[in-house]
Amino acid sequence: MLAQRLSTILPDLTFEEALEITKIHSIAGKIKEGESIVLKRPFRNPHYTASPISIIGGGKSPKPGEITLAHLGILFLDELTEFKRSTLETLRGPIEDGVVTISRVSQKLTYPCNFMLIASMNPCPCGYYGSTQKQCTCSEQSINKYIGKISGPMLDRIDIHIEVNAVEYEKLNSERRGESSEIIRKRVNDARKIQLQRYKGVGIYSNSQLNNRLIEKYCKVDVQGKILLKSAFENLNLSARAYNKILKISRTIADLDKSENIKANHIAEAIQYRTLDRKYWSN
Repeated sequence: MLAQRLSTILPDLTFEEALEITKIHSIAGKIKEGESIVLKRPFRNPHYTASPISIIGGGKSPKPGEITLAHLGILFLDELTEFKRSTLETLRGPIEDGVVTISRVSQKLTYPCNFMLIASMNPCPCGYYGSTQKQCTCSEQSINKYIGKISGPMLDRIDIHIEVNAVEYEKLNSERRGESSEIIRKRVNDARKIQLQRYKGVGIYSNSQLNNRLIEKYCKVDVQGKILLKSAFENLNLSARAYNKILKISRTIADLDKSENIKANHIAEAIQYRTLDRKYWSN
């Protein structure tokens, strides 16, 4: 439910993005009758039994796979640990590069696949490892085998890790309502406008596209923030990729806060989104 709601708060499609999505879906034969142009960001939710070809793309006449059909939208992988490890490992390159190349004897095709990956999984086979409400019945061996299906390099490519605890009845029955998607989307659009203006003439349009050189230029951190980063890098044993992701996430948090500079509190929040893998995969 959370993953599906996320598509309602993504930035509005530009005309150029709508054309890109329409071309892809037209090639794949996914354009609905009477529809001339795709006006919504795609949301793809393949089942964990899907073959590598259906995910990555291919066939005798190579067609776009789920990762390309999710271009400029969302690819949601529910029950991540149920997917074959070999299938998940093939995602590493496309996630990093934003394109996928399919080679056949007669031809070689490159499709775009700049998607937002959202994945969900239980912490163990029974689902209660780490829960404060119910005792986990799994053995240490079965837990390690279960979460071990997700490799370290794959985890490293996921920007944000969040633990979602079971919802209590009182909260479900509460009349209190959170913010609507419309209000949240306005903040997201405002942040996207800030980024479009910042990167005008640079050849990118969002913080997620920053490379090492651009991170150094646009992700300036104050002294207190640098101290936090140094402590996190050493204590959490972060990789260089995770370090850069923290900086990019901090830049986005600052944009949502309409702050020109990245502050220590933005760094602290971003670091919290990189600690879950150390909790469950550190052993």
